[in-house]
Amino acid sequence: MSEPTGAARRRGPFKVGDQVQLTDPKGRHYTFTLEAGKNFHTHKGSFPHDELIGAPEGSVVRTTGNVAYLALRPLLPDYVLSMPRGAAVVYPKDAGQILAFADIFPGARVVEAGVGSGSLSSFLLRAIGDQGMLHSYERREDFAEIAQQNVERYFGGPHPAWQLTVGDLQDNLSDTDVDRVILDMLAPWECLEAVSKALVPGGILCCYVATTTQLARTVESIREIGSFNEPTSWETMIRNWHVEGLAVRPDHRMIGHTGFLLTARRLADGVEPPMRRRRPAKGAYGDDYAGPNADGGGR
Repeated sequence: MSEPTGAARRRGPFKVGDQVQLTDPKGRHYTFTLEAGKNFHTHKGSFPHDELIGAPEGSVVRTTGNVAYLALRPLLPDYVLSMPRGAAVVYPKDAGQILAFADIFPGARVVEAGVGSGSLSSFLLRAIGDQGMLHSYERREDFAEIAQQNVERYFGGPHPAWQLTVGDLQDNLSDTDVDRVILDMLAPWECLEAVSKALVPGGILCCYVATTTQLARTVESIREIGSFNEPTSWETMIRNWHVEGLAVRPDHRMIGHTGFLLTARRLADGVEPPMRRRRPAKGAYGDDYAGPNADGGGR
């Protein structure tokens, strides 16, 4: 049985073509691709790539300036933060939430809209494996080209489960019996009719939006369309901790707001969603509220 796409690049001694992440004594990272006969240069000296080719991962190399660097393969979270960008990337903290709460499983049939620079596509492809299907839609051709290069660089070539289409999802979606739909775009409410027809009953819609106004309109539109259960929305934040002897404290910096996530499950055809038990507070909808898709978003 052959190894899954990209697996051989994640283990064993360093080989020509592998990406290497160096860490200096101050914790700074430097990423490069191994090439025979080349040298890696820093302001603290240089060393030949050949010194790492054939060496085990986790080796330490020293430059001509006698500075030690730890050599490891970059993890996928490291890779997506350092790869070339066309659009902003989905950060690892949000990609992890999407994989967990959208329940991305091996062999899943997934549709993604808004490829950006290929960050989330890489996470999704690794989760669904070679037997799954990821059909990504990106309206901008320049973003699609950058995303394709980034994904293929990470996996070492084209991924057999990936199809990339340049164009709007609502105009080009032809997939059926889809298990999961991930929308990372400015106006996900414009795609709800199309994705509700593509999703299987019980399938999950997951949306990633940046602002509270986008979040509100998306949630209200999902309720209005009537094909999904009550959506759940949230955001995540990460705060690292400094641990040094008795000095145990939170870091001064943290990864705060990057975006909002929401999920909803596709109902069976002809089924009306149960009424929410917890009714909206008085004043949540004013007398002038005309629905999420009225002019100005209903606000």
